[in-house]
Amino acid sequence: MWLVIFTERDKNKLPLTSNKLFDKGGEKEQEMKFKISLIMITFALVGIIALRATAGNSLFFGDPLPGLTTAQLNQFDAGKDEFMEEETVADGLGPVFNGKSCAECHSSPTVGGDSDTTETRFGTITNGHFDPLTEFGGSLIQSKGIGGEPDATCNIAGETVPAEATIKAKRRTTPLFGLGLVDSVPDQVFIAIAQLQKRFTPETAGRPNHIEVATGQAVGKFGWKSQVPTLKQFSADAYLNEMGITSPTFPTENCPQGNCELLKTCDFPPDPEDDGSGVQAFTDFMTFLAPPPRGPITRKVLAGEVVFFGLGCAACHIPVLKTGRNSITALDRVKFFPFSDFLIHDMGSLGDGIEQGQANGTEMRTAPLWGLQARKRLLHDGSATTVTDAILAHDGQGAESKQRFNALKAKDVTDLLAFLNSL
Repeated sequence: MWLVIFTERDKNKLPLTSNKLFDKGGEKEQEMKFKISLIMITFALVGIIALRATAGNSLFFGDPLPGLTTAQLNQFDAGKDEFMEEETVADGLGPVFNGKSCAECHSSPTVGGDSDTTETRFGTITNGHFDPLTEFGGSLIQSKGIGGEPDATCNIAGETVPAEATIKAKRRTTPLFGLGLVDSVPDQVFIAIAQLQKRFTPETAGRPNHIEVATGQAVGKFGWKSQVPTLKQFSADAYLNEMGITSPTFPTENCPQGNCELLKTCDFPPDPEDDGSGVQAFTDFMTFLAPPPRGPITRKVLAGEVVFFGLGCAACHIPVLKTGRNSITALDRVKFFPFSDFLIHDMGSLGDGIEQGQANGTEMRTAPLWGLQARKRLLHDGSATTVTDAILAHDGQGAESKQRFNALKAKDVTDLLAFLNSL
């Protein structure tokens, strides 16, 4: 399924294997699946050759995409300034919020990265279905209130998890490097990935999180559940839910702990508090933010690549994708290496119990592995402090790869970790 380095036009040229391969069952079926796996690993390795050829294009974390025009670089810089700017109550901050700026949480190893900051989501099960408890301000906790701000006239406290919640989950800040490339991949490519996975590796097949938008449905790509379809919506969502600032995309304020009466006396700037320019600036910064740089490629790293594919990790952590046609040259039909299919997969006990879009409580987006070398904590809740811990936490559709990892020889483990830590 990592054959999806093609655009929709190229997809139609793929030779499809007859379903007769799987009709006879038993040993024949297992033999053909094994052969298919070998073929797919071969294609993946071809992609990694390209990855090595492009290693070093981005010299530092936080660089803009190579090939931007002067005007686009100016947009990137202006967007970065907006990204780092602290909001005030006069700007519309709050009444409840999690941070005063985007960079407050997206700061490691530089602006645009992740952080060890975790936020809380909650909910319960009502009549057999997930209930975000919106009447209590769910499902995201805004942990701070404007009561501690010098320009606030109201004393609003941060939210807490209500007693009615039976599900509580931590979520780490996600890194933003290279997301403009991800945003530029056509939805149909992700749908094609899911179809190929269902056909060739059904036991680990993912599915797109289809999100309702004004024009119908779009494929989610961003967030721990792939619950956000575009960078612009991602920006507007964060502006509202992390800083409490409304915009034309999300013009309705969050009610602190579900108490909307507080908005009548403690939310003074008229909605929308941002006219859309702030959201666009955030979007520009993320769109033009380059992917993470690749670390040194040694013999151990090369050997670890082979182990990675042999374990079946690349079935979900797809090495290479390709953007579609784009009026921005730096985003036009560009191959990039995120090591993710951006689909949701059933991760069993590793799921967080929260439902978003079409993703249920056990489903999580395949976390992109690029930039792994710079991360201090791993998994959606930050519970893993090492790559090994993260692998051993895999469950559900990731359990078989974990079992293969447990059976590796010590040298293969060392090589695999060298490869992963080079990403």
